[in-house]
Amino acid sequence: MLPDKQLIDRVREIIAITYKNVEEKKMFGGVCFMVNDKMCVGVRPERLMVRFDPAVADEVMEKEGCRPMDFTKKVMKGYAWVDIEALGTKKKLEYWIKLALEYNKLAKPSKKQKGQ
Repeated sequence: MLPDKQLIDRVREIIAITYKNVEEKKMFGGVCFMVNDKMCVGVRPERLMVRFDPAVADEVMEKEGCRPMDFTKKVMKGYAWVDIEALGTKKKLEYWIKLALEYNKLAKPSKKQKGQ
């Protein structure tokens, strides 16, 4: 199953309003939006991956359609999956993207791999 192209377009549109240094990479079985060379938001089939400040995890996990990201069978702190059904309106999607973009300003860039 492929990621939802409409959701990718919606995410792209929201991020592009304020950020120019955006790169899209195939990752996690979908498309990951790297903002300022840092992982920010990803679109997978039927869900959105969001990177956020781990300090607000308790509040974030209470939101509709949200669950911890356990891509490697281990919960990843500061990452969540959000079901596509919980992203039906622009306002709902903007909440998640803005949450990720706010943390992106504080997040450390990932280490470059040798040869890059």
